[in-house]
This record gives sequence, C-alpha cells and structure tokens, in this order.
Amino acid sequence: MDAPATGSLSDPGGERPEAAWRAAPDRFLRTLRARWRTASLASGWRYPSDWGIPEVDTVCAAIVKHGGADGALPALAGLGRARATSGAGLEETLTDLAALHAVLADPAATDGFVAPDVDATPARLLRVTAVAWADVALDQLTRAEVSDPLTGLPTGAYLRTRLAELYRQAERDGERVADDHALVVVTMDFATAAGWTRLTGMILAADALRVAFDGGESLAVLGPSTVAAVATRDGGVATRAVRLRRELTERLEVDAQLHEVGTPRINVVRLPGDHEAACELLDTLSRN
Repeated sequence: MDAPATGSLSDPGGERPEAAWRAAPDRFLRTLRARWRTASLASGWRYPSDWGIPEVDTVCAAIVKHGGADGALPALAGLGRARATSGAGLEETLTDLAALHAVLADPAATDGFVAPDVDATPARLLRVTAVAWADVALDQLTRAEVSDPLTGLPTGAYLRTRLAELYRQAERDGERVADDHALVVVTMDFATAAGWTRLTGMILAADALRVAFDGGESLAVLGPSTVAAVATRDGGVATRAVRLRRELTERLEVDAQLHEVGTPRINVVRLPGDHEAACELLDTLSRN
C-alpha cells in the first residue's frame, strides 16, 4: 500500500544495508518503494496516482537484488522510458530519480523524509535515465503511435486529431463543439495499487468503455490512469455514463486483487471553445 513511509532501510541489528536487503528482500522492497514514493511526492511529483507504475517495482526489485542502484541501470532505463510514455517531463523524471538516490544514500533516516538533489545524483544514473526518456520523447515527436499496446485504445494523439476535425466542422457550420459533443472521462484510482494490478485495471477500464460506448464514439487512453470518449450529446450521454460505471464496477469486483483499486471517477466534461484549449484540457486530464 502506498503511504507516507517512516523507518530505516538499514537493519535494526546494525547489519549493513546491502546484507539486510538480501536477508529480507520482500520487506526491504516494500520499505524502499514506500520511502521513495514519499520522497518523490515531497519533492514535487504532481500527480500521486500515476507515480507507482510497474517499472517502479522493477527498479526496487533490482536494487534489492543487487544491493544498490548500480545493479539497476537497465531497470532505470525502463523507468525513464515509461515516464516519458506516461507524459512525465524530464525534470520531473530526474527529480524522482534524485528522490530514489537520496533514500538510498541515507538508509538510516528514521523520519521518512530526505532531501532529493539532482546535482548530487551520480551522473551514470542520470545519463541512463535521461537517455532512455529522450529516446521515447523524440520518437513521440516523429511518430505518434496510433494505439496504446496495453489497452488497444487509440492514443491521446489520435483524440487530438479527431477533436481538430470536430472544431473545424463546427467553425464551418457556425456552431460550437460543446453543443453537440461532450468528453466522458474515466479516472482510475491507483493510489494504493501497484504492479500488475494497475495494468489489469486499465485493461478493464478500456473494455468497459468499449461496451458502454459502442456506437462509433471516439475512444482513447489519455494517461496511465485515464481513458476517455468523445460522445454526442443526444440525450443519452448520462445513461451511457451510468452503464459505464456499472460495467466497470462488475469487472473490478471479479478479482480479489483488484480490490486495491479505489473507486473510479467518471465525469462528463464540457469541451472548451477552441481546439487549443481542448488539447490543454486533455493534457490536464492525462495527469490526473
């Protein structure tokens, strides 16, 4: 469970941290993850619900296995790529890395808080993470993916293109997009979920969205915890939103492990007056 962490990473009996990690890997993995999250949020990570992606668990497991961050370089590269894919900026990604380094550098801290400093983070860790982040960011600039490989839904780039078409048509007809269309947004609560539970939750959210909106609406995944549909305002949006909640609730109740997922938020959002503002809205929703 993700919660503010207190307590030491070092062994209470005086053993060196590396030896203690090997002796009780599961306990130290959970402690490391919790303290890292606490430090990252305290240093400015903006959206707590999208911090705990599966790559975080991979990094923690590699650190515990190898006794430090030097043995986790491939995992850190994977984290950098995942952060870029989810929309986290480079500064935020490296500050998160600095939070991890600060936790590892001060294993005996007992108050649960450390002082992350990017400038104090070893260059090799920064380089591996930043290069991996940049590879994905540059690829996104040159080749926008059509669909998300996890959910099978189109990406936010597709939804921006679709909205551009709607705004051009509305301008031609002298109308407003918001008069005929609305954005239905599903935001999953992954604050206490980790690893594969998050992935399963997003797959189920996408499936429920397809079932509830099966009449040609534009569907997309906006972020690591958000999916959405652009639906017509034909008097049935509220009814379909209710069906969406029912479909999603039924899916989340099937597996006991999915009880870690909090209650999803489903909102019908009014589209703004122009395409630029609509894109800004999508950016905001993608990180909520």
